[in-house]
This record gives sequence, structure tokens and C-alpha cells, in this order.
Amino acid sequence: MLMLIFAKAAFSAGLAFGLAEQGAYAEMLPYGIPSLLLFGACAPLAAHLADKWQRNGMIVVFFVGIGLAAVTTSFAQNPFQIGAGLAVLGMFAAIYHPVGIAMVIEGGGKIGWRLGTNGVWGNMGVAGAPLVTGFLLSAYDWRFSFIVPGIVCIVIGLGFAGFVWKGHVRAPEPTAREKALVGFAAGWQRALVSLALVSSAGGFVFGAMTFLIPRMFEVRLPEISTNIAITGTLAALVYATAAFAQLVVGRIIDRHPVKPVLLLVALGQPILIGTMAFQTDHLLLAVAFLAMAFVFGQIPITDAVLSQYVPDQWRAKVLSVKFLMNLTIGAVSLMTARTILAAGGGFGRVMQVLAVAACLIVLAALLLPKKQVLA
Repeated sequence: MLMLIFAKAAFSAGLAFGLAEQGAYAEMLPYGIPSLLLFGACAPLAAHLADKWQRNGMIVVFFVGIGLAAVTTSFAQNPFQIGAGLAVLGMFAAIYHPVGIAMVIEGGGKIGWRLGTNGVWGNMGVAGAPLVTGFLLSAYDWRFSFIVPGIVCIVIGLGFAGFVWKGHVRAPEPTAREKALVGFAAGWQRALVSLALVSSAGGFVFGAMTFLIPRMFEVRLPEISTNIAITGTLAALVYATAAFAQLVVGRIIDRHPVKPVLLLVALGQPILIGTMAFQTDHLLLAVAFLAMAFVFGQIPITDAVLSQYVPDQWRAKVLSVKFLMNLTIGAVSLMTARTILAAGGGFGRVMQVLAVAACLIVLAALLLPKKQVLA
């Protein structure tokens, strides 16, 4: 959630710093790029520290770190200071995916369902970012949109530290299949090539879609509302309802082979994202929901595939590389979007570019080896 506050607050912060209304959003976007780069670049370091120390302790550092970074960012006096604060936030935020996802898939069993559940909670943060930020911007200003969530994260981190200290958090016992996976499974090279392509193309699409939709709704829903609180709420509803696609997909991949599921999810993305380029108002809302359902539905699939081919002792490291690739490409997508918007191409042109990128996810699905169900 905290990584996406800036997506909604960038325009208001730009106006507060004296930027012209016409170009404030495009001019502020580059200051969020270092955060996204470090979000991915620091993931391998986080995985290494978790392997040397402990995963639970790193999650405590994650919550407290992003909370303190968010509160600090709220005191920025210019765009450069916002960029610096967001960069520190990105460093701490890098901990979760290589460490937290490794904890979720640890122990085998119904991995798809667990990943889907974890993904829904994660995407509630994606949904909550424009919602909470929109209301805080309406009631106060952009600074409070960082202060309030930051304090909440610090409290959660300290609470989790208490659970760890008292011994209430334990790793699950591995299943027979998990115990049998003592090395990389057959076909792992081809599977990792497929995952690399999914992470690259998927990161490009996911990074832009989760960042730009709140602002796109402000611009392209004139018959519904131009109020930032209302458009933020609508963006949150799209993200929140679409997130539940992960539960459906997670349940399916626990019972059926992964490859055809990934192929179906991949095929829907270029079609729906491309359609968004030409829609406004109510039709845009409907198509955006469907597009995000397919984008979010892909999330548990890739991590589930990784659990089939990579043993536990290597998962945090592989996840960190996957995440680094995903976020680096995600940062490129924001730079691409900024260039298109600054040149007057509009959100329609941005969606067209994303639709083309999504076609590569289809290719990745075709490359994936055939394998039996997860559980």
C-alpha cells in the first residue's frame, strides 16, 4: 500500500510545491522511480539477510522500516526530498516479497490457495492506497497520506515482533512432496526462462496498471465524478474486487495443471487492456475491473510454479531475482508512461503500449513445461 500512496498523492504534492497544474503529475512521476528501482534492487540483499538471520525478524524490520520511511517522507520540502524518502521506503519494502512469499509457500500443501489468500490481502493494500490517500487528500493534505499509514505500519511491526518474541510464530512441517524436492526439479531451466519472461512483461503491465489507474479515473470519468476522493474510491473498488480473482485461480491451480491456467489468464490481458484505451466513464470502469482481475489472477501462478521446481533453501534467492526483474521493468513502465503522457499521447496510448507488452506473457505461458497439479 505504502509504495502506491505516491501514485495518488503525486499530483497534489506537485501543486503544493508550485508546479503547474497541467504538467504536475507527469513532472512528479520520475521522483517515484528510485523507490521502485530499490524496491527490486534490494530484494536479493533482503533474501541473503533472511537466510543468514531469520525470516520472521526480517518481516519485523520490513513493517517498522516502511513505517518510519513514510513518516519521514511527509516532512519533505521539495520534490527531491520526496524522492529520497520514497527511495528509503522502497529499500525496506523490498524485504516482503522474497522473504514473505518464501514463508507462504513453505511446507507444501495447498500452495495455490495460500498464495491466492496472501495475494488478496496484498491487493487490498493496492486498493486501499487510492482510497485512503484520496480521503486524506480531501480532508487534510498530501503529508497526512504518508503519516497515517506509516504509523499504522510501525504499530503492526511492533505487534508482530511481540508474537515472534513469545514464540507464537512457527514454520509449518513440510509435506512428503516438499521433503522429496531436495534439488531443482526436472525441467527447471525452461520453467525459469518462462518465469523470467512473465516477470518482465508482467512487471511492465502490473507496475503501470497499479500506478496509473487512479489518475486515469480522475481524467476519464467526467460523467461520473472528477472529485479525487470519489475517483480514488472507484479505483480502490476496482482493485479490491479484482483481487479476489487470485482466490479462484489459487484454488484452480491446486486441482489442475498450471500451464493451461496461465495461458488463459495471459490471453485475457492484452485484449482487455487494449480495450481500456478506447473507453471512458462506466465502460472504462467495467473493463478496468476485468483487466485487473486477469492481471491479479496471474500473481499466484508464477510463485506456485516456482514452488514446483525450486527447493526451499533456494526459494528466497530465486524470488528475490524474480522480484528484482519484475520491479526494474515496472520502473521502466513508469518512465515509458511519463514519456507518453508528457508528449501528449494520453492514457489511451499508454494502454495500447501495455497491451502489446502483455502479449509476451502469452509467449511465456507457451514456454512453460507441462507439470502435474500442486497438491
